[in-house]
Amino acid sequence: MIRQLSVFIENVPGSLMQVTKCLKDAGINLMAISSFDSPEFGILRMIVDQPEEAESILKKNHFMVRVGTVLGVSVADEPGALNKMLEIMAQGNISVNYIYSFISEIDRSPIMIFHTEYTEEARQLLKRNGMHVVDNLKEL
Repeated sequence: MIRQLSVFIENVPGSLMQVTKCLKDAGINLMAISSFDSPEFGILRMIVDQPEEAESILKKNHFMVRVGTVLGVSVADEPGALNKMLEIMAQGNISVNYIYSFISEIDRSPIMIFHTEYTEEARQLLKRNGMHVVDNLKEL
């Protein structure tokens, strides 16, 4: 399973840059990012190559950070590949809370990052159905 950072930032100019600058200055590679906003604040969800170090650096710079577990699934780069994964999840009665993606540096395949309340059940279900679940960032 993959560790994801959720960082809460103010909805003001430069706040996203402050987060990425902290990561850059620490030599941490930002592999995937997604942001969600509200009128007062935003939530950045990030996959980085050094999650524990990133958490420490960001907290030292007064950011509110949570680290959680998400699943990564490598899917084919073709129409319907994401739908296949989501059908398996739906048939297993497992909901997806949110999803985002990035491209693998190794084989250029799409990697779907998603969160569910039933992480281990989803992981096993997807593996049983022939999906490539990414268990380690080194696979990316």
